[in-house]
Amino acid sequence: MAETQWPEPISSDAQHITIMMTIGKYSFGTGDRFAHQGKHQLAALIKASERYNIDFVPVWNKSNREHQIVGTEPADTRIAADEAVKVLGYDKPYFVDADHINMNNVDRFIDSSDFFTIDVADYIGKPADEASISEFVTNNLKYAGDLIIPGIARPFKVDRSLIETLAKKYLFATREAGRIYRHIAGKKGAGNFVTEVSMDEVDSPQTPIEMFFILNGLAQEKVPVQTIAPKFTGRFNKGVEYVGDIAQFEKEFHEYLLVIDFAVKEFGLPDGLKLSIHSGSDKFSIYPIMGRLIRKYDKGIHIKTAGTTWLEENIGLAMADDKALEVAKRIAIAALDRMEELCQPYATVIDINPAKLPDAAQIMGWSGTRYARTLRHNPQDELYNPDFRQLIHVSYKIAAELGDEYYSALKRNSDVIGLHVEENLLERHIARLLA
Repeated sequence: MAETQWPEPISSDAQHITIMMTIGKYSFGTGDRFAHQGKHQLAALIKASERYNIDFVPVWNKSNREHQIVGTEPADTRIAADEAVKVLGYDKPYFVDADHINMNNVDRFIDSSDFFTIDVADYIGKPADEASISEFVTNNLKYAGDLIIPGIARPFKVDRSLIETLAKKYLFATREAGRIYRHIAGKKGAGNFVTEVSMDEVDSPQTPIEMFFILNGLAQEKVPVQTIAPKFTGRFNKGVEYVGDIAQFEKEFHEYLLVIDFAVKEFGLPDGLKLSIHSGSDKFSIYPIMGRLIRKYDKGIHIKTAGTTWLEENIGLAMADDKALEVAKRIAIAALDRMEELCQPYATVIDINPAKLPDAAQIMGWSGTRYARTLRHNPQDELYNPDFRQLIHVSYKIAAELGDEYYSALKRNSDVIGLHVEENLLERHIARLLA
């Protein structure tokens, strides 16, 4: 395997990294698998802004994987976003996110996107060359000893061995982020897009001290990162509640905020750098925690809520009429037969117990209300089934295969579906964050 070549080696001297295009303090990633719910998602954010007197910046995101499964192009996401903005007369900033891109697929997003989520998860643990590691260690020995982060009670114990270990684990990834960033900047021009760096799709969470040195590496690469998505403790499964130690999550989130604040000053990173929560939809138990802490420290946040809209489409179809309900049932029953295939791309972010799923006969006998109650994320409802919800979450491929039949159902029942999409984003998500 040929050694990766990073163009234009970057000086390690700390300089303030300037940016032109900036994202607002509070932003929501609103995925839309089939590009029909943009106006309803935007309507929810507009209502939230009016209710709380806070601007919520919409970011429509769709990954390369999702485009491949559905058979769409990044330009389709841009068209749908622009149309939603036009229909509602929205005159504030909005963005289209090239979600979870790397050097292999970034080019197809260049023309359509102005927000790029650079995913470095696959590069974590790959060793950089020895000279780069040695230089990184030497440049960071000034942090050896007791590293005090303002607001964190205990100092972090740092020595040469720790710095070297973290360099071996993360330096290749941060340099790859720099390579991808410069590639995008070479095509779009520096300052003409927002940069996010994600490292959430790994097995183990990053510690606060790891976050500190990761940000150091990104600063050395002059990556103007505005949002960063770490791996937190616990499970962030698609479309369902957070599973894990809530107290530990609160501790991590709290310390991440303070580390980021310190790193911005120490490394000259963009002033508005904020945490990004991936698979952030439906994590109701931790929303109040995040909301309280970002208000306490006057920090921003970016939350990606992609797949929850597709689930609301299904709920809306179930509640519309018998014909629409039939479409939803067909998708669910087909998903039972194709569960292994559908789950494979999402194996690390779902936990489905097949024994707790309904069978085809049960689904066929459901009313629209019963279908909706089983799928809707309401833990107080005895009919709610998180295993079924996760299965439907990964089953949008079946809807794509239905083609015009599915799209026609969305169009016929747009008003009903739209009510569910709006209510879900506004009342279940934003309201909980700001409660």
